[in-house]
Amino acid sequence: MDAESARLIAKGLCTITMGGSGIGEGYLIGKALEAIGRNPKMEGSIFSKMIIGVALAESTAIYAFVAFFIV
Repeated sequence: MDAESARLIAKGLCTITMGGSGIGEGYLIGKALEAIGRNPKMEGSIFSKMIIGVALAESTAIYAFVAFFIV
């Protein structure tokens, strides 16, 4: 395997990571909205935890995005 092949494989893995992060964020937001729909009184608590979870999931996508351009 030459350097160009390794670089292209790394870029592909970064792209897959960014896509997986997007899927995870969508699932997280959907479940949080479902929970808010079931129990509207807990909206503040659920929403704040959702924001923290989305931030953690988004950080993975940002790291992959940066790695994509570094490679």
